[in-house]
Amino acid sequence: MKVTGLCRRRSVRLPLAPAFRSMLVEAPESMRESSHQAARDPPSVSSTHQVTEGAQERPGTRGSRACCFCWCCCCSCSLSMKNTAKEESGGGSMELANGDANDNPTMEEIRVWSHSFDAMMRSARGRRRFRDFLRSEYSEENLLFWLACEELGKESNSAAVEEKARLIYEDYISILSPKEVSLDSRVREAVNKNMDNPTNHTFDEAQHQIYILMHRDSFPRFLNSKMFRRMLENASRGEKK
Repeated sequence: MKVTGLCRRRSVRLPLAPAFRSMLVEAPESMRESSHQAARDPPSVSSTHQVTEGAQERPGTRGSRACCFCWCCCCSCSLSMKNTAKEESGGGSMELANGDANDNPTMEEIRVWSHSFDAMMRSARGRRRFRDFLRSEYSEENLLFWLACEELGKESNSAAVEEKARLIYEDYISILSPKEVSLDSRVREAVNKNMDNPTNHTFDEAQHQIYILMHRDSFPRFLNSKMFRRMLENASRGEKK
């Protein structure tokens, strides 16, 4: 009898026990043929995959596979799951809700925004529209990081400051985060040093760098985007009513 695993490189021949040999002799021909066929043909990759998927879909098994596919280390797995849960619950930043769909800006507001990035960033409506654009460019994390730093700057409780600083670092500075913002090496090194004793000003330099990046890079594209033109058209129609 030839015993093989899924890897067919080696085969080991084992002597048959007399009792087992007699069972094969007495077994019907069809059973013996099916046994030999099963030994010759190992399970296919597709059938193995189906069985694996079935096992993974059973209740109570999904949690066990999270650490295998999320990241290379368990701490980043927990970070990813924590970030997902926080996003689903709405998070704690200044501006995470998209606002009322009918809360359209006026033509005057849009005119001011088109001439001043600072004015747009001071406006809740402006930030919401800008965030929609950044999301379409897959760079929403820049605005979210800036807003989180604004929230940190308002915090006065030392324990809360330390906790918020840690969360901001994990969400936007850590190389393990899917929302990592782009900082130069000098600023990143300064942030890492500040995290030894986090304060309200731990991310000041990083926040400023991201603000400049949005102003010089994303904002001009926002003003020339279809999204901005539609916003102008809606405001114009609203004034004519």
